[in-house]
Amino acid sequence: MRRVQLNKRHRILMRWWLFSLGAIVLTYILILEFSNRQEKEVPAAHAAIDGLTSVLTKDVSKEEVPIHFKEVSRSVGINFHHMPTPRRSLLPEDMGSGVACGDFDSDGYPDLFFINYADQTKASLTSESEKARCQLFRNASGKRFDDVTDIAGVGFVGAGMGAAWGDYDNDHDLDLYVTANGDNVLYENQGDGSFLDVTTKTGVQDSRFSTGCSWCDYDKDGDLDLYVCNYVTFSHGENASIESSIQHPYEQPFTLNPSSYKAQRNALFRNNGDGTFDETGVNAGVADPNSKSLSASWVDIDNDGWSDLYVANDVSKNDVFRNKRDGTFEDIGMASLSADYRGAMGIGAADFDNDLDQDLFITHWIAQENALYQNMKISSSPLGTTTGKLWFLDAADQFGLGQSSLDMIGWATGFSDFNNDGLRDLWVVNGSTFEDSEDHSLLLPQKPVIYWNRSEDGFVDVARYASADLAHPLVGRGGATLDFNRDGAMDLVIVSHGGRALLFQNVSKSCGNWLKIKLHQTENNMYAVGGRAYVTAGDTTQMGEVGASSSYLSQDESVLHFGIGTADKIDLIRIVWPDGEVVTLHDLSINQELTYHRERRSR
Repeated sequence: MRRVQLNKRHRILMRWWLFSLGAIVLTYILILEFSNRQEKEVPAAHAAIDGLTSVLTKDVSKEEVPIHFKEVSRSVGINFHHMPTPRRSLLPEDMGSGVACGDFDSDGYPDLFFINYADQTKASLTSESEKARCQLFRNASGKRFDDVTDIAGVGFVGAGMGAAWGDYDNDHDLDLYVTANGDNVLYENQGDGSFLDVTTKTGVQDSRFSTGCSWCDYDKDGDLDLYVCNYVTFSHGENASIESSIQHPYEQPFTLNPSSYKAQRNALFRNNGDGTFDETGVNAGVADPNSKSLSASWVDIDNDGWSDLYVANDVSKNDVFRNKRDGTFEDIGMASLSADYRGAMGIGAADFDNDLDQDLFITHWIAQENALYQNMKISSSPLGTTTGKLWFLDAADQFGLGQSSLDMIGWATGFSDFNNDGLRDLWVVNGSTFEDSEDHSLLLPQKPVIYWNRSEDGFVDVARYASADLAHPLVGRGGATLDFNRDGAMDLVIVSHGGRALLFQNVSKSCGNWLKIKLHQTENNMYAVGGRAYVTAGDTTQMGEVGASSSYLSQDESVLHFGIGTADKIDLIRIVWPDGEVVTLHDLSINQELTYHRERRSR
């Protein structure tokens, strides 16, 4: 009999396919175990379950942890409280909300917009509901935050979910889109500290159950387009298809189960360049009417210079829409091996292994493991040009990120080099969807996670050593990273469901050197969304992409940040502008923020 010879790539794929199959079987056994349990309590977060959550455990001593944070929200003036009205066991309540980081006044310091949730089940908004408005905090030179909601006119009151900053009208300042279970809104920045509601005027109305949103110039015409995720057709009346469900292990009302409701299609608003948009989701092939979408990230996953779209879906397969460069997309999710059918919430996109292609991290529901999709497309040039088939390997367990998340429910997430050693670390905001058995008006809290990237040794959770406040459980949902005081150390903001917002200042004492890069263009796509920077220091080259990660209902600061460890200079920077033009710079100083402006021809 002829023996079939497998090449290295096929052998790797076969080995990990078998490993993944084993992990699926293990997870299935775990789910059955949870379902068959008779006691009425939820296992504590990170509790050992007959050895299933300890086989691949990684540990670290307090002394060797290089990442440290200090919670400073109150001391810097942030007084946001999510959903101050009583919880009513409704699905939209439990899904949000998020936070969007963006420098709306162009003073160089990132500001914070917090989305809030107002009780929409009442006949009219009451004074209590008015307390649940969104809030905008202006960053005052990195020293404090001032509440400018009233002055700015962005105190949206509704069943708020997410938001994203983007300069849709190319006037050099950031506008703001807010999603909700109900009417979404687009606020146009007037340039004087105030905003104007232009939702109807621009044609971006959406009154469905919208969740994540993300800006990108997907067709390279110089104008930012907008993708909006929609979740389910929610009703707390008698029209739901399922009366109740058993969730871990007690009965939950149907109003908390997304499987009770039909999916809603997503929207792609194409910018016409004249202040209006056309909804082209169906024609572009990205409407996806059968999925229950929560997050979307525009990210160039195949290194061809065109932004692709990854969509994280709950109780349905994820979508990987590859840009065909003609205004349409093809769904390559199954072929790429990164479209698992799980309960997906948040997305983190970055080149965590420094091989010059974008990898993806996806947070999931309990007992499903979070996923680390390592991009297996082989680079063949310094700019990341690649050849061969695009596919991903779920390497979560290999790097210590899978099994450790089995008993958690993950939401917002992202990569960030917190200790500036040249390796991107990872953060995850966790929080249960299960009600407290003693008080059904409360949800069960879980601890957030800070994964320190130890290179070949993978990631290890150091949250309990990084900050005493991170050791306390909370009902986390939204989150984002920013350098609010511009000291080169990345900070973290977290939104707690039914609680206050937390700002964690990075106070790591053993941080390495760093570099930050801002890209700006004139006339079109002002903030160079989709542009890239390749930074070489010593024997390491890193890549960052503007706007590539959108977390969960949240948005990171758009400035590119690179930790460069002990290197004493930057040897080379390659900037790849959104239209493909490349600029090369040599021998630059460390520990500085560089801003690059480029004249760009009009269409």
